[in-house]
Amino acid sequence: MSAFSSVSSLDLRQIWGGVHGRVVHGDRLTLGVIELDAGTVIPEHSHEQEQLGICLTGSLAFRVGDETRELRPGDAWTIPSNVPHEVHVGPDGAVVIDVFAPARADWLDAPRAEPRAERWP
Repeated sequence: MSAFSSVSSLDLRQIWGGVHGRVVHGDRLTLGVIELDAGTVIPEHSHEQEQLGICLTGSLAFRVGDETRELRPGDAWTIPSNVPHEVHVGPDGAVVIDVFAPARADWLDAPRAEPRAERWP
């Protein structure tokens, strides 16, 4: 297996309704280029993984714990382990990069989505 890949060569996976990801798994972390459809709501949830991310395109209303922010390209977030969070995607959708540690083993079995052109880069 090569140490290198292209985002466009990664399988598109359905993570949630309206949320698709092109994902790279390591032994101890997961990196995803996540494509969020316009108007999608990711309901409040939490997970054991620490999560770091950055918005590449579009906009999001992101709540982490009791703090809410409108995020645009270049804005980043940090979500500690087990902290509740939710996302409301803006009218143009969004593309973000999310990194999780430890790795998201649950994403290994995420169903493949119908192929489509990547929304980033």
